[in-house]
Amino acid sequence: MADNATIENNEKSSNELSKKKLKRDLDVEDHGDGVECGANILSGFKTTRVLRESAREKTIFIHGKLEDQEAVVILEKTPISEDSLSELFSGSRMKLDMKNDIYSTYQLQPPAHLNKIKTTVVCPATEKHVKKYQSQEIFLVKETEEDYNNITLPYIQQQSFSIQWVFNILEKKAEADRIVFEDPDSQLGFVLLPDFKWDQKQNDNLYLIAIAHQRGIKSLRDLTPKHVPLLKNILKKGEETIMQRYGLPAWKLRVYIHYQPSYYHLHVHFTALEYDAPGCDVTRAHLIQNVIQNLQLYPQYYKTQTLSFTSREDDGLLSKFKDAGRL
Repeated sequence: MADNATIENNEKSSNELSKKKLKRDLDVEDHGDGVECGANILSGFKTTRVLRESAREKTIFIHGKLEDQEAVVILEKTPISEDSLSELFSGSRMKLDMKNDIYSTYQLQPPAHLNKIKTTVVCPATEKHVKKYQSQEIFLVKETEEDYNNITLPYIQQQSFSIQWVFNILEKKAEADRIVFEDPDSQLGFVLLPDFKWDQKQNDNLYLIAIAHQRGIKSLRDLTPKHVPLLKNILKKGEETIMQRYGLPAWKLRVYIHYQPSYYHLHVHFTALEYDAPGCDVTRAHLIQNVIQNLQLYPQYYKTQTLSFTSREDDGLLSKFKDAGRL
């Protein structure tokens, strides 16, 4: 009969083999025709539950298992691009649903290569990942200067949120091939790269992120007039790069900073004005032009003003506000 150590070693070996197999399946293969494709790992995906779905955004978030590991799969219908319209009209099958006078509706089945679904796989997924994508009640928090100093800042410091992945980008250790522009200056510089929410196939939903080289700026609350040159540099060179590379002028862009941010290192969002990007509403987005003006008019603006933001019910920061009797 095998001893406990042998059993444990066998289990570890089995788990390692399973992880290696899953990694191979997740890896992408290039077949030499410019089209990359990987194994259909989702054929073995076992659904546990739907975490959230949005008919408006054409997305669904599913929790399940891959190779006996917890996983989250995100399915998102891709936008229709203008250059595919001719083939879409000529190569699709149509089934009539309803016709009434001049109005008619159909079920249109386009060619397979025009009917793609953007698929994001998070595996192995932690409980934190599952909660992140789960549908939850939203709260509006009104954070005063005292709230920030007594609740938010201690929470940020205690949590020690890892932003090593941000430093990896800035140091070219990761995603270097995705950077579309860089100003290498340590104080005024930044890197500009596409957000993963943008498929880079059309400009209607353009979305890029500028990540500052300067470290130690966690959020809006840390900004003072000495940071105005940095913000102006990001705005000016970001707009110029987007115009040169994508043909979108400044007046077609929405440029803003989130509060609360999704990670505590200064970054600026550049989105197409016509794109209703997640988090671009007034409860989270602060236009960079307004931020610059506020700092020039009142140097202590972001240290003293009450800032509102939305928070999900599972957010640890929200719990701290509740514990302090602020909600």
